[in-house]
Amino acid sequence: MELNLKRPICFFDLETTGIQVAKDRIVEISVLKIHPKGLQEKKTWLVNPEVPIPSDATAVHGITDEKVQHAPKFKEIAKDIYQWIKDADLAGFNSDRFDIPMLAEEMLRAGVDFDMKNKVSVDVQTIFHKMEKRTLEAAYRFYCDKSLIDAHSAEADTMATYEVLKAQLDRYPELKNEVAHLASFSERRKILDYAGFIAEDEHGTPVFTFGKHKGQAVLTVLEKEPGYYGWIQQADFPLYTKKVLTQLRLSALKTTN
Repeated sequence: MELNLKRPICFFDLETTGIQVAKDRIVEISVLKIHPKGLQEKKTWLVNPEVPIPSDATAVHGITDEKVQHAPKFKEIAKDIYQWIKDADLAGFNSDRFDIPMLAEEMLRAGVDFDMKNKVSVDVQTIFHKMEKRTLEAAYRFYCDKSLIDAHSAEADTMATYEVLKAQLDRYPELKNEVAHLASFSERRKILDYAGFIAEDEHGTPVFTFGKHKGQAVLTVLEKEPGYYGWIQQADFPLYTKKVLTQLRLSALKTTN
């Protein structure tokens, strides 16, 4: 089943130096852009992360320091990537918890004011886990009856994710062929900062999801303990988490003034 699209959607996958959003860097990004009338465009970029690639990361994706030695730095291609995806919704496999937070972090480091305000995201892994609870290789075998060749290369994973989502639509009639529905279905929780440090509770109130103030309203914490804002800004949190916290704080100040 082909996707019923009202606007483009970009399936994408990242290969990185590790899994820590605030510290690690992208070494490869592949984007498959699907347009409402079915046109497909695909681009893949190797990226020089400007730091050594750990051997355990290379063991997963096969990308070495030598391979990216002459590749562009992310800040050199960030605007090109953003122009390619800015009019589209996003989709990926585990993208809500990893790829989107990592992409947002790299964009902000490069000075690109990336956000998701005007787009939604479809996490194909969440749909898979809700329906079958497995991995991408297993999902590809289960839904598409194929073996995933070159697993953990960004391009292979991106193409497989797109095929899996189409097969999921064929298999599950309860899934609506609408990106907004798929995004809602694949959402685990209303996360405000991608990395999951700030989320909305059942009443729509922003709350912290970690530490001593876990579950407490952000604005209540900042009012009672103003220094907590400064601590987060100085600590090793993702840039987008800091940005969201600042937006919430400024919004509260405008309301009270």
